[in-house]
Amino acid sequence: MKTLILYASVHGHTQLICERLQTQLQAMGDDVTLAALATAPALSGFDKVLIGGSIRHGKHQAALVSYMRQHQAALEQKVCGFFSVSLVARKPGKNTPTTNAYMQAFLKQIEWQPPILEVLGGRLNYPGLGTMDRNIIRFIMWMTKGPTAPDTDITFTDWDKVSALAKRFHQAR
Repeated sequence: MKTLILYASVHGHTQLICERLQTQLQAMGDDVTLAALATAPALSGFDKVLIGGSIRHGKHQAALVSYMRQHQAALEQKVCGFFSVSLVARKPGKNTPTTNAYMQAFLKQIEWQPPILEVLGGRLNYPGLGTMDRNIIRFIMWMTKGPTAPDTDITFTDWDKVSALAKRFHQAR
């Protein structure tokens, strides 16, 4: 089966997760193509599609929502999955598809639900952010009892959960 992994990433962490998924799926014998959403190939050449999107300013990118809506009929004919990456997912009780508000809002926006869903923690890299974003996120982290030191660069991604997603997606038919 031919698999396509698409990603919508702002700072590159969602892409990194997708690269890890690609490596793991290839190790299981899958034929995998990885592409940014902006350069997505035609879906007709693929049996399975896994899409990852990150949260920016409290929502998924508009291009991701548009893509999912535009290609819904084709995606529904394939083994399909979606995962969301956010800093909120670092917290217990907000790290599953049913308990993560960003995932639930996204599913309402696209008006359908891919059969395979996952929520993953993202990366907090204050030095890599612009001044405004850094200050906004530091304030949010202060309110939610997260790290606020301006030199913080920490990954909240549970890589075992990524591996479990790869296995689940590989086994899906």
